[in-house]
Amino acid sequence: MASSGDSFLSPHRRALLIGAGAAAITATVTACDRTQAPIDEDGRVRLRFATDGPAQATHGGFYQALASGAYEKRGLTVQIIQGEPGGDVPQRLANTSVELGLASSSFLPMNLVAQGAPVKAVAAFFQKDPQVLIARPEPAVEGIAGLVGRPLYLSDNARDTVWLWLRATYGFTDDQLQRLEGGDLAPFLADREAVLQGELTRDVAAVQSAARFEPRVLMLADEGYPSYGAMVLSTDAFARDNAEALRGFIAASVEGWRDYIQGDGRAADTLIRQTNPDMTQADLDQARAALRSNSVVSGGDAALYGLGAMTPERWQAFFEVMSQAGLYPGDVDWRRAFTTDYLPGRG
Repeated sequence: MASSGDSFLSPHRRALLIGAGAAAITATVTACDRTQAPIDEDGRVRLRFATDGPAQATHGGFYQALASGAYEKRGLTVQIIQGEPGGDVPQRLANTSVELGLASSSFLPMNLVAQGAPVKAVAAFFQKDPQVLIARPEPAVEGIAGLVGRPLYLSDNARDTVWLWLRATYGFTDDQLQRLEGGDLAPFLADREAVLQGELTRDVAAVQSAARFEPRVLMLADEGYPSYGAMVLSTDAFARDNAEALRGFIAASVEGWRDYIQGDGRAADTLIRQTNPDMTQADLDQARAALRSNSVVSGGDAALYGLGAMTPERWQAFFEVMSQAGLYPGDVDWRRAFTTDYLPGRG
């Protein structure tokens, strides 16, 4: 069991970890009067886009836009750079090795803003963060509140995000925490009371395959978790100096996500499997079906305002919950974490 000392990062330690990246981004942007993207030999604007991990279905819409020529149609040459498992997007933005990056949750842009970094989310392609809690199908498990006090197997990444929300909203305590060793499901499967934190697009299928029961799956977004997912990040200076290219990238990505969710996705899947050979077609099919059936891309604000949409109300709700939990000072300007100026139909 994890001790309370290592169960989650304190706001102070988090500030130290992310502060270096934020400071580097600030210094880089301050030093550059203009940050115009280069033009390639075909006359198209070149954009390098860093994802938040190895290529997978949660990046499918971007690979679909690449495969279909949606970026080229808008005068762009886009290179998708798969990230490290732990995520290295702030560092890539800071050292200008990419023009745009992907954030898996609302914590990243808000953390950067809290540290004074001039970075914003410019589109959110997941209206629901695909984080879930998985338990046995018992009558007592009617919702997240029924899991308080049970052993909870939590990934390291979730200790900086989901766990903070569970503590603040439902009163989960550090003594519940268990550490997953190398993704081994055996301890979870051996304990009837245990709960597993995971991702809708990956871990639900893994439990279904390994267990002799149909798990009860609680999607945190359906229980009030306010984070967006799959957010495109841009520095303020890059957005300012490359507005047309940024609008084109987002519009093409909207087209890509629409086609990936509504179509068979095979063109994108081919590129994903070439980039990340660990992915199988069965994995990708299952993940895309989960995204579709749970309206991860097309639900929420996207159902009202179009794919990629964000609203001030949602960002404010996220900030208020997390600032009340002590993660952010109350005077952080949460409005600086995002902009809708580059979404289709704007500007």
